[in-house]
Amino acid sequence: MIRLTQILVATDFSDASHVALDYGRALARTFGASLHVLHVMENTFLRPTPGDPYVLKAAAVRHLTERITDDDRTQLNAATTLETSDNPAEEIVKFAAGHDIGLIVMGTHGRTAMARLLMGSVAEKVVRTAPCPVLTVRHPEHEFVVNDANTHAGGLS
Repeated sequence: MIRLTQILVATDFSDASHVALDYGRALARTFGASLHVLHVMENTFLRPTPGDPYVLKAAAVRHLTERITDDDRTQLNAATTLETSDNPAEEIVKFAAGHDIGLIVMGTHGRTAMARLLMGSVAEKVVRTAPCPVLTVRHPEHEFVVNDANTHAGGLS
């Protein structure tokens, strides 16, 4: 039997990340797990940036907290975390190891092999180095999460 007590959703605020959060919520409810939502922002303090780094950080915190509902906080013990790093994959893996995460859920942009070769893939690096299973969600492909309102006694509608 699979037992999950801590689920981590890593978000970059993209559409794929929004779908990953839906999956994370559904899995946390199904398994009675706590939900962690992590955003790793680029370290802007050491390089020229068009905006004030403190304003950028405040905006990231606001975006992150807006993703979590009051129901998430009460029913799933949801917590948000903002980290700053030049290596988001490493930071996600470090967070998972340090918080006894049983599953990482994250969106993937579905880049071509050439784009992955040139830019790398955070999701790919997390899959290779994570201390636990990783579920990658590609948007808009195969959305399996269904709202409770869309179900009825006979099954899915």
